[in-house]
Amino acid sequence: MNPMPPSSLAQQQQALLQALFVRPGTVDAGTAATQLRNLLDARSAQTARGLAAYQANGHALAERSLLAAYPVIAALIGGDNFALLARDLWHHHPPRCGDLAQWGDALPGFLQTNEQLADAPYLSDVARAEWALHRAAGAANAEPDLPSFARLGQEDPQGLALTLAPGTTVIASPYPVASLITAHLFETPPLAEAAQRLRNGQGEHALVWRQGLRPRIAGIAPAAAALVQTLLSGFDLPQSLDTACAHADPDAVSDVFDFSAWLTAAVTDGLVIGVHQMPPTPSPTKDMP
Repeated sequence: MNPMPPSSLAQQQQALLQALFVRPGTVDAGTAATQLRNLLDARSAQTARGLAAYQANGHALAERSLLAAYPVIAALIGGDNFALLARDLWHHHPPRCGDLAQWGDALPGFLQTNEQLADAPYLSDVARAEWALHRAAGAANAEPDLPSFARLGQEDPQGLALTLAPGTTVIASPYPVASLITAHLFETPPLAEAAQRLRNGQGEHALVWRQGLRPRIAGIAPAAAALVQTLLSGFDLPQSLDTACAHADPDAVSDVFDFSAWLTAAVTDGLVIGVHQMPPTPSPTKDMP
């Protein structure tokens, strides 16, 4: 048997990918299947069975991969609905690389525009936070630099910045996203309490980071969120503290930002892992989350 010409093989591979990722039951799906059969051979029944098997395997892979990144979304909408959601995402936003652990970043936006889930607008922000957790799990390692903390008491703080843990992200939401996630994953707070916060329209700033090798998420005060976000934006500690203080409520005693207490907790929790010198930067705007 003569080997297949490279151009013919490339055409078959492209046709197979198109047939796999196009949404089943649509006109495009029928066209893609016909093109694939024409490129392969006349044994259309065998080709159809093979294509169906590939499609079923793709759907199963999509569901497993998405579930690994979004267990709370799955719990919130139910297993059957999540399986359908995974298939829809698979066809609308197919993988761009062979590592399916990198697939699924489009889900938050996909949920936001999904008319069938319009009565649950919080799902998109929950998905944003879950994807941040997923990304934090795979972030590059960084060792804590404990001796560097001495610089805070020995040097001019101008130009010094706090080194944050891998995967650190702040997500501002009008919904209690951190509470919903930790309630489902760790039962803290109780699920009923998280649901009540949702009904009350209680928004949260969700902080995502990695403590050692463990991805973590917690709700934080607006001042702390502003501090972390400003540091993530590349500003030094004095500038970041100014931004944090601008977001503290001077009339609420409980919202006064105590940097010393925050830093102690942040180091203990592995959020802040060191202090480093950085070049001067422009003053940040105070329009932080």
